[in-house]
Amino acid sequence: MTEIETDLRYEWELHARGLALIAGLDEAGRGAWAGPVAAGAVILPLDRDDLIQVLDGVTDSKRLSANRRAALYPVITETALAWGVGFASNTEIDEIGIVPATRLAMRRALDQLSVKPAALLTDSMHFPEAKLPYTSLIKGDQKSLSIAAASILAKVSRDHFMIELDEPFPAYKFGQHKGYGTELHRLALREHGPCVMHRQTFAPVVRARIAHQERA
Repeated sequence: MTEIETDLRYEWELHARGLALIAGLDEAGRGAWAGPVAAGAVILPLDRDDLIQVLDGVTDSKRLSANRRAALYPVITETALAWGVGFASNTEIDEIGIVPATRLAMRRALDQLSVKPAALLTDSMHFPEAKLPYTSLIKGDQKSLSIAAASILAKVSRDHFMIELDEPFPAYKFGQHKGYGTELHRLALREHGPCVMHRQTFAPVVRARIAHQERA
């Protein structure tokens, strides 16, 4: 199978329609059991001739190591015309559901932009409430450089948030698994039950809470 190339073709298609400022949007943490969902928004300077060269290596954040993402983060923020990161808390996720909370984080990321985009590119996310023209791309973070850059900002920002939870919640080792459903996280839930940073409506957390209460 041919590897998908991350480039600017979708940005330029929109630009050719007279939409000059294109924001790429992507999320991180949607499937985790604990912590917030994060979203990144990035507007790249499409008039910069060396843009693809400067952002060499920027692709789907899941394909990159933590060190590589951390190295690319300042490159993206220094190169972008505008960028932002937004969060929706685990409590908000429990209150409104993960998809609405993901869109809430995206709206907050857009609110951080210093200039208003004319159109959006999203990674498999319908986003009508943004009230802007948007294109939802399957595997968008592997196709669009703007979405890929947003995915890195979201992932690095959320990982940092989860690492900071190690101090107040050392028993859960959030800094290692970042709230995802690893065996390490599963064992911590089995031993201690959920904490206030867990998504209380997620099925694995519900099961862990019930099991912990039955053993108490």
